[in-house]
Amino acid sequence: MAKEKKRLLLPDAMARPGWDFAKARADVEAIAFSPGMPTADFRRLLSDADGVALTFTPIQAGDLEVAPRLRAVGRIGVGYDAVDVEALTRRGIPLMTCGTDNSPTVAEYTLFMMLWLCKRGALLDSLPRQGRWSERYRELSTELLGKTLLIIGFGRIGTRVAKRCLPMEMMVEVYDPYVAAETVRAAGCEPVSDLDAALARADFVTLHCPKSPETVGMFDAARLARMKPGAYLINTARGGLVDEAALYAALAAGKLGGAGIDVFSPEPPLTDNPLFTLSNVITAPHMAGNSRESLDRAALTTTRNLLIVLDGGVPDAQFVVNPDALRLRRKNGDEK
Repeated sequence: MAKEKKRLLLPDAMARPGWDFAKARADVEAIAFSPGMPTADFRRLLSDADGVALTFTPIQAGDLEVAPRLRAVGRIGVGYDAVDVEALTRRGIPLMTCGTDNSPTVAEYTLFMMLWLCKRGALLDSLPRQGRWSERYRELSTELLGKTLLIIGFGRIGTRVAKRCLPMEMMVEVYDPYVAAETVRAAGCEPVSDLDAALARADFVTLHCPKSPETVGMFDAARLARMKPGAYLINTARGGLVDEAALYAALAAGKLGGAGIDVFSPEPPLTDNPLFTLSNVITAPHMAGNSRESLDRAALTTTRNLLIVLDGGVPDAQFVVNPDALRLRRKNGDEK
């Protein structure tokens, strides 16, 4: 009697390396689904799936009720706001993210935003196109050389931003109450414990912390007012960390030099968002972590981790959001 295949639900737009990895296994049936499909249709597919890879499709307790076979969930990314982690843990289902797969991409995009803003990218690009060559000295660009960068959050992305900015001869300070000062100094940076005092010194501030009750609204009107006049704020972390109305007011009043915003609250943002009217703001549609290379890496990592679990193995700890689920699986004898 033929052994039943492991059934994987994979997003139809997932990068090829992930699909190829799954299809190379004779004991795996890979089934495509559209992340935007109706909930009822998704649940029908989920009802006999062993594992599922997610982009923005939510997984909640109600979804698990119709998925008795489900044993592994992967996120093609690092955020999991739309996933009921506690419900997964109660079922002994590990949730796995992509670890550092998109961290270099976000770090590069952060540096790109910093350079675009200080080099007046939008303005200088428009001058030759519009026959305004004579205006080229109206707004001179500035340099990163000798400027102070404040990194908020020194994890997978923040550390990589520092590695890219230190060779640019910037002074890098770090605010992260969960990282030891010795670790920050070992990376060539200066730890700071007083965020507000550090803001007054920083020419660039970049956010790389998770979204949590502690960080939502972290940059409100009062905190923005403490920033150095003419400073730049970069947010490639999560929408909601910055009060967008307060940021617009600070930028429109000339208090800040500019901002780079990849994430919004809500998403997608309303098209009449006043930030879009400002020439000293560069925006992106939550794409800082997405490149051809990072999506290839993430697809492969996600599929590989799902199959490790379905084979009875244990994925690397760096990928697992809820290790208690693995302990429950071990207790129930579901691991090799």
